[in-house]
Amino acid sequence: MSILVVFKLIGSLALLMYGMKSMSESLQKMAGSQLRHVLGAMTTNRFTGVLTGTFVTAAVQSSTATTVMTVSFVNAGLLTLAQAISVIMGANIGTTLTAWIMSLGFSFNIADVVYPAFFIAILLIYSKKKRYIGDFLFGIAFMFLGLGTLRQTGIDMHLGENQAVLAFFSNFDPDSFLTTIIFLFIGGVLTMAVQSSAAVMAITMILCSSGVLPIYQGIALVMGENLGTTVTSNIAAMTANTQARRAAFAHMFFNLFGIVWILCIFKPFINMVCGFVGYDETLTKEMPGFLENAAKLSFVLAAFHTCFNLANTFILIWFIPQIERIVCKVINPKMTEEEEDFRLHFIRGGLMKTPELSVLEAQKEITLFAERIQRMFGMVRDLLEEKDETSFVKLYSRIEKYEGISDNMEIEIAKYLDEVSDAHLSDDTKAKIRAMLREISEIESIGDACYNIARCINRRIREKEDFTADQYEHMHQMMELTNEALTQMNIALAGRKEHLDANRSFNIENEINNYRNQLKSQNISDVNDHKYTYGIGTMYMDIISECEKLGDYVVNVVEARMGTRQKDA
Repeated sequence: MSILVVFKLIGSLALLMYGMKSMSESLQKMAGSQLRHVLGAMTTNRFTGVLTGTFVTAAVQSSTATTVMTVSFVNAGLLTLAQAISVIMGANIGTTLTAWIMSLGFSFNIADVVYPAFFIAILLIYSKKKRYIGDFLFGIAFMFLGLGTLRQTGIDMHLGENQAVLAFFSNFDPDSFLTTIIFLFIGGVLTMAVQSSAAVMAITMILCSSGVLPIYQGIALVMGENLGTTVTSNIAAMTANTQARRAAFAHMFFNLFGIVWILCIFKPFINMVCGFVGYDETLTKEMPGFLENAAKLSFVLAAFHTCFNLANTFILIWFIPQIERIVCKVINPKMTEEEEDFRLHFIRGGLMKTPELSVLEAQKEITLFAERIQRMFGMVRDLLEEKDETSFVKLYSRIEKYEGISDNMEIEIAKYLDEVSDAHLSDDTKAKIRAMLREISEIESIGDACYNIARCINRRIREKEDFTADQYEHMHQMMELTNEALTQMNIALAGRKEHLDANRSFNIENEINNYRNQLKSQNISDVNDHKYTYGIGTMYMDIISECEKLGDYVVNVVEARMGTRQKDA
């Protein structure tokens, strides 16, 4: 076996992996938001959840993408964990389409067909409206070119006549249960190493179709690939939040349970699948019809992958509540006051596999950021009322801590979005990132305004001054309006903008401005009438002015989210 052939094998695997990645990303760009809406709307029960997971995964050719979207919906409260488990089951079925596409590429020489596809793709890429279709065609052409090259490389390697390879596989007893376990382990380790079950599936198809690897050991490798994928996702989820870890563990539990029961009826189940495809596992090289029989091996592997996931889903779909209880019992973190620490909940694990999904996770983080800022404003309102010195100092320290948290969150989310923007993005996604950068800047400014109000209140305590009853009443009314503006902002950030009305936020902002102007005029009269000192009047108006500024920042966030601007009065 020459070094050139080895490099050709590695290169064709790289082509296959790049083609699948490109195809999946372009599909998500074309239909990402619609698929997210489908995922959120069509999971009313366990059966529609499975169908939805199957459809979405088959559409984007990525079970990882489906799982990530599902976890984000669980975190947002749009799906329960039980619904998420049903979607993940469907994702396992949907991902088997990849194996069928690959078996098609191995069975027919389709390398010549891909060159016209490349030509059409490049024409579409230079067309602004259809460039994502061009990206998709490029991806699928690269994938089929990789499969065609792999097929030819497998033939050129003459593995069936290579004595070293034959000697290696002859060391394993094909009828031994231990051999099945060893190959299952090898499949899992290979998948974790190359981070692609599709690449390991391609290698398995080459080994089986060349006659080197018996079908039983080939299917053990496929089972190992299934498990290896879930181990990788569990390792990646270790730094994520509780719901993400539970979803990843449910995925591993699903595949592990399937492997356990399939091992109990291993050969009968495989023989049944071989019967479906028309493959005769008893034929040897010396017998007539061996080559025609071997050509069906890639279809046997794809059929097993589909039958295994269908059967496993049919068994476990009735026990989703029990699986949910097991998952929650295994992953049951201690309750901590997470809001008191700087911790990103959705994007701590780094970039998702596609930029479109990374933007979705960043949006969830911004929503959490805004909710945290409203909690900070609630503390400021409590601080104004606090009379106990010890409690005042403790609450003021918490507000200071929150101000530091808001600064760090702005920096980390902005850094993350900057990394996402380096990728090849759709125009809509670029616009979303620009809007999101503006959102986090304005939300951080709200945090600054909250801290400035707290400092004014602290200054009053240090100077041993106090506000009049009327001033307290006016500040409470202003803060009530400001809190209502923050509530409307959080509604805008959490919902779909086509269902929202920005005018409510604009009306509240006008009320805040008018009230500020009214109080400003009244403050001048009250100071002239010696109702309170000029110093306390200054502190009072500083708080009122900061509330008005905070309202301006809120409107800026709503404008960025909705893509609209407030009409000038």
